[in-house]
Amino acid sequence: MTTKLLDSKTIDIIKSTVPVLAEHGKAITTRFYQMMFTNHPELLHIFNHVNQKQGKQQQALANTVYTAAQYIDQLETLLPAVKQIAHKHRSLGVKAEHYPIVGEHLLLAIKDVLGDAATDEIINAWGEAYGVIADVFISVEQEMYNEAAQKPGGWDGFREFIITKKIEESDVITSFYLKPKDEGNLSSFQPGQYITVKAVIPGEDYTHLRQYSLSDSPDKDYYRISVKREDRKEEIPAGIVSTFLHQQVSEGDTIEITAPAGDFILQEKEKRPVVFLSGGVGQTPMISMLKTLAKKNTTTDVTYIHAAINSSHHAFDEEIRSIVNESEHMSYYVSYEQPTAKDHQAKNYKKEGYVDLPWLQSILKNNDADFYFCGPVPFMKAMNQALKEWNVADDRIHFEFFGPKGSLEN
Repeated sequence: MTTKLLDSKTIDIIKSTVPVLAEHGKAITTRFYQMMFTNHPELLHIFNHVNQKQGKQQQALANTVYTAAQYIDQLETLLPAVKQIAHKHRSLGVKAEHYPIVGEHLLLAIKDVLGDAATDEIINAWGEAYGVIADVFISVEQEMYNEAAQKPGGWDGFREFIITKKIEESDVITSFYLKPKDEGNLSSFQPGQYITVKAVIPGEDYTHLRQYSLSDSPDKDYYRISVKREDRKEEIPAGIVSTFLHQQVSEGDTIEITAPAGDFILQEKEKRPVVFLSGGVGQTPMISMLKTLAKKNTTTDVTYIHAAINSSHHAFDEEIRSIVNESEHMSYYVSYEQPTAKDHQAKNYKKEGYVDLPWLQSILKNNDADFYFCGPVPFMKAMNQALKEWNVADDRIHFEFFGPKGSLEN
Protein backbone atom coordinates (compact mmCIF):
# COMPACT_ATOMS: atom_id res chain seq x y z
CA MET A 1 0.00 0.00 0.00
CA THR A 2 1.61 3.21 -1.19
CA THR A 3 0.43 6.35 0.60
CA LYS A 4 1.52 9.87 1.22
CA LEU A 5 3.65 9.94 4.36
CA LEU A 6 2.70 12.03 7.38
CA ASP A 7 5.46 13.86 9.20
CA SER A 8 6.39 12.80 12.73
CA LYS A 9 4.77 15.84 14.33
CA THR A 10 1.40 15.12 12.71
CA ILE A 11 1.65 11.47 13.74
CA ASP A 12 2.41 12.45 17.34
CA ILE A 13 -0.58 14.82 17.45
CA ILE A 14 -2.94 12.16 16.05
CA LYS A 15 -1.69 9.56 18.53
CA SER A 16 -2.14 12.04 21.38
CA THR A 17 -5.87 12.16 20.57
CA VAL A 18 -6.38 8.40 21.01
CA PRO A 19 -7.54 8.66 24.67
CA VAL A 20 -9.93 11.46 23.70
CA LEU A 21 -11.40 9.36 20.90
CA ALA A 22 -11.84 6.45 23.29
CA GLU A 23 -13.94 8.70 25.53
CA HIS A 24 -15.76 10.90 23.00
CA GLY A 25 -15.64 8.86 19.79
CA LYS A 26 -19.33 8.01 19.59
CA ALA A 27 -20.38 11.55 20.52
CA ILE A 28 -18.19 12.84 17.67
CA THR A 29 -19.52 10.39 15.09
CA THR A 30 -23.12 10.96 16.19
CA ARG A 31 -22.69 14.69 15.71
CA PHE A 32 -20.88 14.02 12.42
CA TYR A 33 -23.85 12.19 10.93
CA GLN A 34 -26.31 14.81 12.20
CA MET A 35 -24.36 17.64 10.56
CA MET A 36 -23.61 15.78 7.33
CA PHE A 37 -27.19 14.68 6.71
CA THR A 38 -28.48 18.18 7.47
CA ASN A 39 -26.14 19.66 4.86
CA HIS A 40 -26.25 16.75 2.41
CA PRO A 41 -29.61 14.97 2.72
CA GLU A 42 -29.00 13.27 -0.63
CA LEU A 43 -26.60 10.92 1.20
CA LEU A 44 -29.61 9.43 2.98
CA HIS A 45 -30.15 7.50 -0.25
CA ILE A 46 -26.99 5.54 0.61
CA PHE A 47 -26.90 5.16 4.41
CA ASN A 48 -28.94 2.65 6.40
CA HIS A 49 -31.48 4.69 8.40
CA VAL A 50 -32.17 1.91 10.90
CA ASN A 51 -28.49 1.50 11.79
CA GLN A 52 -28.38 5.27 12.28
CA LYS A 53 -31.35 5.25 14.66
CA GLN A 54 -29.95 2.33 16.64
CA GLY A 55 -26.50 3.92 16.91
CA LYS A 56 -24.77 0.98 15.18
CA GLN A 57 -23.28 3.04 12.37
CA GLN A 58 -22.05 5.72 14.76
CA GLN A 59 -20.31 3.15 16.94
CA ALA A 60 -18.79 1.38 13.94
CA LEU A 61 -17.37 4.65 12.60
CA ALA A 62 -16.09 5.61 16.06
CA ASN A 63 -14.25 2.28 16.25
CA THR A 64 -12.76 2.85 12.79
CA VAL A 65 -11.56 6.38 13.61
CA TYR A 66 -10.10 5.19 16.93
CA THR A 67 -8.23 2.34 15.23
CA ALA A 68 -6.96 4.64 12.48
CA ALA A 69 -5.56 7.01 15.12
CA GLN A 70 -3.87 4.13 16.93
CA TYR A 71 -2.14 2.89 13.78
CA ILE A 72 -1.65 6.14 11.89
CA ASP A 73 2.07 5.38 11.62
CA GLN A 74 1.44 1.78 10.45
CA LEU A 75 -1.38 2.13 7.93
CA GLU A 76 -0.43 -1.15 6.27
CA THR A 77 -1.75 -2.98 9.35
CA LEU A 78 -5.18 -1.48 8.64
CA LEU A 79 -5.38 -2.88 5.11
CA PRO A 80 -7.57 -5.94 5.96
CA ALA A 81 -10.08 -3.66 7.73
CA VAL A 82 -9.88 -1.15 4.88
CA LYS A 83 -10.65 -3.86 2.34
CA GLN A 84 -13.62 -5.14 4.33
CA ILE A 85 -15.12 -1.65 4.56
CA ALA A 86 -14.21 -0.94 0.92
CA HIS A 87 -16.23 -3.99 -0.20
CA LYS A 88 -19.28 -2.53 1.53
CA HIS A 89 -18.62 0.94 0.09
CA ARG A 90 -18.27 -0.44 -3.44
CA SER A 91 -21.46 -2.43 -3.02
CA LEU A 92 -23.34 0.66 -1.80
CA GLY A 93 -21.98 3.02 -4.44
CA VAL A 94 -19.74 5.19 -2.26
CA LYS A 95 -17.54 7.22 -4.61
CA ALA A 96 -14.43 9.41 -4.42
CA GLU A 97 -16.52 12.60 -4.43
CA HIS A 98 -18.13 11.60 -1.14
CA TYR A 99 -14.86 11.61 0.81
CA PRO A 100 -14.32 15.42 0.96
CA ILE A 101 -17.86 15.76 2.32
CA VAL A 102 -17.16 13.16 5.01
CA GLY A 103 -13.82 14.77 5.89
CA GLU A 104 -15.29 18.26 6.20
CA HIS A 105 -18.04 17.14 8.56
CA LEU A 106 -15.79 14.86 10.61
CA LEU A 107 -13.53 17.82 11.40
CA LEU A 108 -16.55 20.01 12.15
CA ALA A 109 -17.88 17.35 14.53
CA ILE A 110 -14.53 17.00 16.34
CA LYS A 111 -14.46 20.76 16.86
CA ASP A 112 -18.12 20.87 17.88
CA VAL A 113 -17.84 18.10 20.49
CA LEU A 114 -14.41 18.89 21.92
CA GLY A 115 -14.71 22.71 21.80
CA ASP A 116 -11.55 24.56 22.78
CA ALA A 117 -9.73 21.26 23.36
CA ALA A 118 -9.74 20.79 19.58
CA THR A 119 -6.99 23.30 18.83
CA ASP A 120 -6.15 24.44 15.32
CA GLU A 121 -3.08 22.23 15.52
CA ILE A 122 -5.21 19.15 16.25
CA ILE A 123 -7.78 19.97 13.57
CA ASN A 124 -5.06 20.57 10.99
CA ALA A 125 -3.33 17.31 11.90
CA TRP A 126 -6.58 15.38 11.59
CA GLY A 127 -7.33 17.09 8.30
CA GLU A 128 -4.01 15.94 6.92
CA ALA A 129 -4.39 12.43 8.35
CA TYR A 130 -7.93 12.10 6.99
CA GLY A 131 -6.65 13.01 3.53
CA VAL A 132 -4.12 10.19 3.65
CA ILE A 133 -6.66 7.65 4.93
CA ALA A 134 -9.27 8.75 2.37
CA ASP A 135 -6.76 8.32 -0.44
CA VAL A 136 -6.20 4.71 0.66
CA PHE A 137 -9.95 3.98 0.63
CA ILE A 138 -10.47 5.71 -2.73
CA SER A 139 -7.62 3.76 -4.32
CA VAL A 140 -8.75 0.36 -2.98
CA GLU A 141 -12.39 1.02 -3.88
CA GLN A 142 -11.56 2.14 -7.41
CA GLU A 143 -9.75 -1.14 -7.97
CA MET A 144 -12.86 -2.96 -6.75
CA TYR A 145 -15.16 -0.95 -9.03
CA ASN A 146 -12.93 -1.77 -11.98
CA GLU A 147 -12.73 -5.45 -11.11
CA ALA A 148 -16.52 -5.76 -10.68
CA ALA A 149 -17.21 -4.05 -14.00
CA GLN A 150 -14.57 -5.92 -16.01
CA LYS A 151 -15.48 -9.46 -14.91
CA PRO A 152 -17.41 -11.54 -17.45
CA GLY A 153 -21.05 -10.64 -16.85
CA GLY A 154 -19.98 -7.87 -14.46
CA TRP A 155 -21.29 -4.34 -14.23
CA ASP A 156 -20.86 -0.99 -12.52
CA GLY A 157 -23.51 0.59 -10.30
CA PHE A 158 -27.02 -0.86 -10.19
CA ARG A 159 -28.49 -3.33 -12.67
CA GLU A 160 -32.11 -4.39 -13.07
CA PHE A 161 -33.01 -7.97 -12.17
CA ILE A 162 -36.34 -9.78 -12.44
CA ILE A 163 -37.61 -11.84 -9.51
CA THR A 164 -38.28 -15.17 -11.22
CA LYS A 165 -39.23 -17.08 -8.08
CA LYS A 166 -40.23 -16.19 -4.53
CA ILE A 167 -40.12 -19.16 -2.14
CA GLU A 168 -41.08 -19.27 1.56
CA GLU A 169 -38.32 -21.16 3.35
CA SER A 170 -39.71 -20.81 6.90
CA ASP A 171 -42.20 -18.69 8.83
CA VAL A 172 -39.76 -15.76 8.68
CA ILE A 173 -37.34 -16.40 5.77
CA THR A 174 -38.20 -16.08 2.07
CA SER A 175 -35.90 -16.67 -0.91
CA PHE A 176 -35.85 -14.50 -4.03
CA TYR A 177 -34.42 -15.85 -7.30
CA LEU A 178 -33.01 -13.09 -9.50
CA LYS A 179 -32.14 -13.03 -13.22
CA PRO A 180 -30.82 -10.07 -15.24
CA LYS A 181 -33.62 -8.13 -16.96
CA ASP A 182 -31.29 -7.50 -19.93
CA GLU A 183 -30.85 -11.29 -20.27
CA GLY A 184 -27.09 -10.71 -20.29
CA ASN A 185 -24.43 -12.83 -18.63
CA LEU A 186 -24.28 -13.14 -14.87
CA SER A 187 -21.09 -12.26 -12.98
CA SER A 188 -19.77 -15.09 -10.87
CA PHE A 189 -18.99 -14.62 -7.18
CA GLN A 190 -17.09 -16.22 -4.34
CA PRO A 191 -19.13 -18.32 -1.88
CA GLY A 192 -20.01 -16.11 1.09
CA GLN A 193 -20.33 -12.82 -0.83
CA TYR A 194 -23.36 -10.50 -0.90
CA ILE A 195 -25.21 -8.08 -3.15
CA THR A 196 -26.86 -4.74 -2.39
CA VAL A 197 -30.58 -4.39 -3.12
CA LYS A 198 -32.02 -0.94 -3.82
CA ALA A 199 -35.55 -0.71 -2.42
CA VAL A 200 -37.76 2.07 -3.80
CA ILE A 201 -40.64 1.94 -1.34
CA PRO A 202 -43.92 3.84 -1.93
CA GLY A 203 -44.29 6.74 0.51
CA GLU A 204 -40.60 6.83 1.44
CA ASP A 205 -38.59 9.98 0.69
CA TYR A 206 -35.35 8.09 0.18
CA THR A 207 -34.25 4.83 -1.37
CA HIS A 208 -33.15 2.13 1.05
CA LEU A 209 -30.09 -0.03 0.40
CA ARG A 210 -29.62 -3.43 2.04
CA GLN A 211 -26.93 -6.05 1.64
CA TYR A 212 -27.97 -9.70 1.45
CA SER A 213 -25.73 -12.74 1.21
CA LEU A 214 -26.03 -14.91 -1.88
CA SER A 215 -27.48 -18.16 -0.59
CA ASP A 216 -26.76 -20.49 -3.51
CA SER A 217 -23.58 -21.66 -5.22
CA PRO A 218 -21.95 -19.50 -7.92
CA ASP A 219 -22.52 -21.94 -10.80
CA LYS A 220 -26.17 -21.04 -11.43
CA ASP A 221 -27.84 -18.78 -14.03
CA TYR A 222 -29.52 -16.83 -11.21
CA TYR A 223 -28.70 -15.21 -7.90
CA ARG A 224 -30.60 -16.26 -4.79
CA ILE A 225 -30.97 -14.14 -1.69
CA SER A 226 -32.86 -15.33 1.37
CA VAL A 227 -34.32 -12.57 3.51
CA LYS A 228 -35.54 -12.74 7.09
CA ARG A 229 -38.63 -10.62 7.79
CA GLU A 230 -37.65 -8.41 10.70
CA ASP A 231 -40.82 -7.93 12.75
CA ARG A 232 -41.27 -5.20 15.31
CA LYS A 233 -39.68 -6.01 18.69
CA GLU A 234 -40.56 -3.73 21.59
CA GLU A 235 -38.95 -0.39 20.72
CA ILE A 236 -37.28 -1.65 17.53
CA PRO A 237 -39.52 -1.04 14.49
CA ALA A 238 -40.13 -3.64 11.82
CA GLY A 239 -37.48 -3.88 9.11
CA ILE A 240 -38.67 -1.56 6.35
CA VAL A 241 -36.84 -3.33 3.51
CA SER A 242 -37.38 -6.92 4.64
CA THR A 243 -41.09 -6.21 5.18
CA PHE A 244 -41.28 -4.57 1.75
CA LEU A 245 -39.65 -7.57 0.07
CA HIS A 246 -41.84 -10.08 1.90
CA GLN A 247 -45.16 -8.27 1.55
CA GLN A 248 -45.01 -6.01 -1.52
CA VAL A 249 -42.59 -7.61 -3.98
CA SER A 250 -43.85 -10.43 -6.21
CA GLU A 251 -42.59 -12.79 -8.86
CA GLY A 252 -42.12 -10.89 -12.11
CA ASP A 253 -41.24 -7.63 -10.35
CA THR A 254 -37.96 -5.83 -11.06
CA ILE A 255 -35.39 -4.72 -8.49
CA GLU A 256 -31.97 -3.15 -8.84
CA ILE A 257 -28.84 -4.70 -7.36
CA THR A 258 -25.08 -4.15 -7.38
CA ALA A 259 -22.47 -6.76 -8.34
CA PRO A 260 -21.36 -9.25 -5.67
CA ALA A 261 -18.91 -8.06 -3.01
CA GLY A 262 -17.49 -9.08 0.35
CA ASP A 263 -14.44 -10.69 1.94
CA PHE A 264 -16.15 -13.36 4.07
CA ILE A 265 -15.37 -16.14 1.62
CA LEU A 266 -14.50 -19.79 1.58
CA GLN A 267 -10.76 -20.36 2.00
CA GLU A 268 -10.60 -23.11 -0.58
CA LYS A 269 -6.81 -23.29 -0.68
CA GLU A 270 -6.76 -24.79 2.81
CA LYS A 271 -7.16 -28.55 3.18
CA ARG A 272 -8.12 -28.53 6.85
CA PRO A 273 -11.55 -29.75 7.99
CA VAL A 274 -14.29 -27.11 7.75
CA VAL A 275 -16.87 -26.27 10.42
CA PHE A 276 -19.84 -24.03 9.64
CA LEU A 277 -21.64 -22.49 12.62
CA SER A 278 -24.79 -20.56 11.77
CA GLY A 279 -27.60 -18.98 13.74
CA GLY A 280 -30.91 -17.98 12.18
CA VAL A 281 -30.59 -16.29 8.80
CA GLY A 282 -26.82 -16.27 9.31
CA GLN A 283 -26.88 -19.58 7.44
CA THR A 284 -27.24 -17.86 4.04
CA PRO A 285 -23.52 -17.41 3.23
CA MET A 286 -22.78 -20.84 4.72
CA ILE A 287 -25.16 -22.59 2.33
CA SER A 288 -23.32 -21.09 -0.63
CA MET A 289 -20.04 -22.38 0.81
CA LEU A 290 -21.48 -25.82 1.62
CA LYS A 291 -23.01 -26.27 -1.84
CA THR A 292 -19.75 -25.20 -3.48
CA LEU A 293 -17.78 -27.81 -1.52
CA ALA A 294 -20.38 -30.45 -2.33
CA LYS A 295 -20.27 -29.69 -6.06
CA LYS A 296 -16.48 -30.13 -5.99
CA ASN A 297 -16.90 -33.51 -4.26
CA THR A 298 -14.66 -32.39 -1.46
CA THR A 299 -12.76 -35.03 0.46
CA THR A 300 -12.31 -32.59 3.33
CA ASP A 301 -14.41 -33.26 6.44
CA VAL A 302 -17.21 -30.70 6.63
CA THR A 303 -19.42 -30.22 9.69
CA TYR A 304 -22.49 -28.00 9.39
CA ILE A 305 -24.00 -26.85 12.71
CA HIS A 306 -27.11 -24.69 12.73
CA ALA A 307 -29.00 -23.02 15.59
CA ALA A 308 -32.62 -21.91 15.27
CA ILE A 309 -35.50 -21.17 17.61
CA ASN A 310 -37.38 -24.23 16.32
CA SER A 311 -38.44 -25.88 13.05
CA SER A 312 -40.91 -23.13 12.15
CA HIS A 313 -37.98 -20.66 12.06
CA HIS A 314 -35.57 -23.12 10.44
CA ALA A 315 -35.02 -22.61 6.71
CA PHE A 316 -33.25 -24.92 4.26
CA ASP A 317 -33.29 -27.97 6.55
CA GLU A 318 -34.26 -30.41 3.77
CA GLU A 319 -31.89 -28.73 1.29
CA ILE A 320 -28.94 -29.10 3.65
CA ARG A 321 -29.81 -32.66 4.63
CA SER A 322 -29.98 -33.72 0.98
CA ILE A 323 -26.53 -32.20 0.33
CA VAL A 324 -24.96 -33.78 3.40
CA ASN A 325 -26.55 -37.20 2.79
CA GLU A 326 -24.88 -37.42 -0.62
CA SER A 327 -21.38 -37.03 0.83
CA GLU A 328 -19.49 -39.38 3.13
CA HIS A 329 -17.37 -36.42 4.27
CA MET A 330 -20.17 -34.17 5.53
CA SER A 331 -22.20 -34.15 8.75
CA TYR A 332 -25.08 -31.99 9.97
CA TYR A 333 -26.21 -31.03 13.48
CA VAL A 334 -29.15 -28.87 14.56
CA SER A 335 -29.76 -27.09 17.85
CA TYR A 336 -33.22 -25.71 18.72
CA GLU A 337 -33.53 -23.11 21.44
CA GLN A 338 -37.25 -23.74 21.99
CA PRO A 339 -38.31 -26.94 20.18
CA THR A 340 -42.03 -27.38 19.62
CA ALA A 341 -44.04 -30.46 20.56
CA LYS A 342 -43.85 -31.44 16.89
CA ASP A 343 -40.05 -31.12 17.03
CA HIS A 344 -39.89 -33.35 20.10
CA GLN A 345 -41.96 -35.96 18.31
CA ALA A 346 -39.99 -35.73 15.04
CA LYS A 347 -36.61 -35.74 16.82
CA ASN A 348 -35.33 -33.43 14.10
CA TYR A 349 -32.65 -31.77 16.22
CA LYS A 350 -29.62 -32.91 18.21
CA LYS A 351 -29.56 -30.39 21.05
CA GLU A 352 -32.09 -28.34 22.96
CA GLY A 353 -30.84 -24.93 24.04
CA TYR A 354 -27.79 -23.08 22.78
CA VAL A 355 -24.67 -24.17 20.94
CA ASP A 356 -21.86 -24.26 23.49
CA LEU A 357 -18.27 -25.44 23.74
CA PRO A 358 -18.92 -28.80 25.48
CA TRP A 359 -21.37 -29.74 22.72
CA LEU A 360 -18.94 -28.66 20.01
CA GLN A 361 -16.21 -30.74 21.60
CA SER A 362 -18.55 -33.75 21.71
CA ILE A 363 -19.24 -33.40 17.96
CA LEU A 364 -15.79 -32.51 16.64
CA LYS A 365 -12.68 -34.67 16.92
CA ASN A 366 -10.49 -31.69 17.76
CA ASN A 367 -10.05 -27.99 17.04
CA ASP A 368 -7.93 -28.55 13.92
CA ALA A 369 -10.35 -26.94 11.45
CA ASP A 370 -11.31 -23.72 9.75
CA PHE A 371 -14.35 -22.32 11.55
CA TYR A 372 -16.89 -20.04 9.83
CA PHE A 373 -19.70 -18.45 11.80
CA CYS A 374 -22.48 -15.96 11.21
CA GLY A 375 -25.75 -15.08 12.91
CA PRO A 376 -27.22 -12.72 15.50
CA VAL A 377 -24.60 -10.81 17.49
CA PRO A 378 -25.19 -12.74 20.78
CA PHE A 379 -24.71 -16.01 18.88
CA MET A 380 -21.54 -14.72 17.25
CA LYS A 381 -20.09 -13.53 20.54
CA ALA A 382 -20.80 -16.93 22.08
CA MET A 383 -19.17 -18.77 19.16
CA ASN A 384 -16.14 -16.48 19.21
CA GLN A 385 -15.68 -16.98 22.95
CA ALA A 386 -16.08 -20.75 22.67
CA LEU A 387 -13.49 -21.01 19.89
CA LYS A 388 -11.05 -18.79 21.79
CA GLU A 389 -11.50 -20.94 24.90
CA TRP A 390 -10.75 -23.98 22.73
CA ASN A 391 -7.52 -22.27 21.61
CA VAL A 392 -8.51 -22.10 17.95
CA ALA A 393 -5.96 -19.93 16.14
CA ASP A 394 -7.17 -16.50 15.01
CA ASP A 395 -6.35 -17.23 11.36
CA ARG A 396 -8.75 -20.18 11.45
CA ILE A 397 -11.69 -18.14 12.72
CA HIS A 398 -13.77 -16.50 9.97
CA PHE A 399 -16.97 -14.54 10.54
CA GLU A 400 -19.36 -12.06 8.95
CA PHE A 401 -21.34 -9.27 10.56
CA PHE A 402 -24.74 -8.51 9.04
CA GLY A 403 -24.69 -4.71 9.26
CA PRO A 404 -21.96 -2.37 10.54
CA LYS A 405 -18.87 -4.15 11.80
CA GLY A 406 -18.98 -4.52 15.56
CA SER A 407 -16.88 -6.16 18.22
CA LEU A 408 -17.14 -9.75 19.41
CA GLU A 409 -14.93 -9.15 22.41
CA ASN A 410 -17.39 -7.40 24.74
